[in-house]
Amino acid sequence: MNPLVSILIPAYNAEEWIADTVRSALAQTWPNKEIIVVDDGSTDQTLSVARQFVSETVRVVTQENQGAAAARNRAFALCQGDYIQWLDADDLLAPDKITTQMKAFTSGTSDRKLLSGAWAYFMHRPQKAKFIPSALWCDLSPVEWLVRKMAYNLHMQTATWLVSRELTEAAGPWDTRLMGDDDGEYFCRVLMAGQGVHFVREARVYYRLAPGSWSYIGQSERKLVAQFESMKLHISYLRSLEDSERVRTACVTYLQNWLPKFYPERPDLLNQLEQLAETFGGRLKPPKFSWKYSWIEKTFSYSAAKRAQLSYNQWKASSLRAFDKFLLRLERRECSGQLR
Repeated sequence: MNPLVSILIPAYNAEEWIADTVRSALAQTWPNKEIIVVDDGSTDQTLSVARQFVSETVRVVTQENQGAAAARNRAFALCQGDYIQWLDADDLLAPDKITTQMKAFTSGTSDRKLLSGAWAYFMHRPQKAKFIPSALWCDLSPVEWLVRKMAYNLHMQTATWLVSRELTEAAGPWDTRLMGDDDGEYFCRVLMAGQGVHFVREARVYYRLAPGSWSYIGQSERKLVAQFESMKLHISYLRSLEDSERVRTACVTYLQNWLPKFYPERPDLLNQLEQLAETFGGRLKPPKFSWKYSWIEKTFSYSAAKRAQLSYNQWKASSLRAFDKFLLRLERRECSGQLR
């Protein structure tokens, strides 16, 4: 058996990364594949870079900017695959990622199961990625997977999943209202439509920590509201599967973990979060800063400390990316010198 696997890539202003991402898709050892790139109205050279790869295997289309979820829906509408591999435009697949997971399907794993795999962060050098297992790195039922995700503040990166077309169609389209955590909400629905998760440890994904990530909320009001909507959907999905004490406890923990994103700027949403927690028999506590920022809160305000933390984290991430890029260039220069 040689089913067709569709690798679907939504892309927006990813000119620096899209070539490497498409190459990682083309390098998949699974022979029967198609690659569809949907450019979501990029304002840089993403589209022209992607079009350099057009072939019988690679199709590139463009549309007006509508968001990642709309681009994914367009890609799925165009694809013909028996199995679906989602891949963001700045991430990478290990060459045998799809082959390793397809072996599970072809050896008898139900098409109603989601296949996940290992993933790790990187900046510019994927070989430096460190794969650190979490409580989601194992076979789990839909309820157990959602409880662990929400109770321990965990997630699985989008590209780790390989899903049958049957299950993808059963889950329905990506929610275009959501600007943040749209993948989290989407895979909740896939889980609910399926029979659980089969974890394939050898299937590896490299998750790039790139600037301007779609999942980054920062100070965006639209993304904050979308995140709140996604959270309410997460809770409703989990409680529809099981309404037990452990589920209610996981929901309160989930709300508490996300509380700092809304505090104190959105009292309207905070009030709704508190009301939700009370319906589960819990109470939310005001977030606290570590010693690094607590003095700013005491001297000025919580909001000032929050802005300082955000600015520092942005500066730190930018510095680490710049340093990692410098090391990559240095390694390439040394390699080039050795080949001469």
